[in-house]
Amino acid sequence: MKHAMEVNLIMAPLNTRLKTAQRIAADASPVAMALFRKPLSITAKSDDSPVTIADQNTEKAIRAALEISFPGETIFGEEFGQSGNHTDMWIVDPIDGTRSFISGLPLFGMLLGFVADGAPQVGVINMPALNELYAGARGMGATLNGTPITTSSCREVSKARLFLNEADKMAINDPVQFARFITAGALRRFGADCYSHALVASGNADAVIDFGLQPYDYLPVAAVIEAAGGLMTDWQGQPLSLTSDGRTLTAATPELHAELLDLVRP
Repeated sequence: MKHAMEVNLIMAPLNTRLKTAQRIAADASPVAMALFRKPLSITAKSDDSPVTIADQNTEKAIRAALEISFPGETIFGEEFGQSGNHTDMWIVDPIDGTRSFISGLPLFGMLLGFVADGAPQVGVINMPALNELYAGARGMGATLNGTPITTSSCREVSKARLFLNEADKMAINDPVQFARFITAGALRRFGADCYSHALVASGNADAVIDFGLQPYDYLPVAAVIEAAGGLMTDWQGQPLSLTSDGRTLTAATPELHAELLDLVRP
């Protein structure tokens, strides 16, 4: 007998998509963890970013589960590209933070999201090594392991717990702006990948300035942030889409977001 979710859900409501996405991400955790801190062959992609069999196996597992639960729907993944041609689609980053994964750092994540009408609708940030699963959907709130979460009430950059993601890329590509960023906030941490955004969603951090992202890096995350009550946009304050330039701002409140926009503007 098929699982109750494993039917054609082309017109599935968001609550069904959210529950199914959480299950699929959780079920894929053992695939990645089976290879974590194990000897791996590492291949460089055309952009010099690393990829391993763990990335590939995990995306295959997620795609297979999506194809069973949502047959015929478009899937866009980091490792195997796009299948289907619908504008509404599932977004998959099987291991967000491959460099962390191959370094034995447990801060790699697994991202799964659904985009409709050009906007993030459902998002899951799964942290397999930490046993933390963040999830949210438009108008439905956000959770951490099933418990509701919200962003903080921080409204000023000067009081913010600020993450600078991909700091090395920022320093190389825009040293003038980077010099401003490293003096901003009440405290700063250098980070990478999705976990710093998850910490904003849960109220443990207040803001993230990020750089050099791809759609599969930011669209699932944006759905979780917005469901938790925060904002995630590009550096011009525009909503994120498949064609955004990869520079993002995540903020706990609209007031903090407005100050971040002033900070990143030349």
